[in-house]
Amino acid sequence: MNVDIKDRTKAFAVRIFKLAEALPKTFTGKTIAGQIARSGSSIAANVRAAHCGRSKAEIVSKMHIAYEEANETLFWLEMCEETKLLTSKKIEAIKAEANEIVSIIISILKSTKKGMF
Repeated sequence: MNVDIKDRTKAFAVRIFKLAEALPKTFTGKTIAGQIARSGSSIAANVRAAHCGRSKAEIVSKMHIAYEEANETLFWLEMCEETKLLTSKKIEAIKAEANEIVSIIISILKSTKKGMF
């Protein structure tokens, strides 16, 4: 498994935490901040757990959770835009990074699953 994905998802989690801190302290802002902080950091935690996997099935399971969390993070980023908490311009780069992470995780899942059967 690509070790770079561990560093990349950890750096992404840090960016997500900073974004969450910058959201307004309104009901909507606090709600989205909490959700995006949890899903955005969970990606890195599950990628790290996958690296410690004792079997290919365990690695696939953890990477699949990371994939789900990355998709959820994209949802919350979209909600930031749609609720006008942040402009598209302000989150364009972090959304692009989230999409790249999703693509990398899909690739890892495909190659890991291929070797399982």
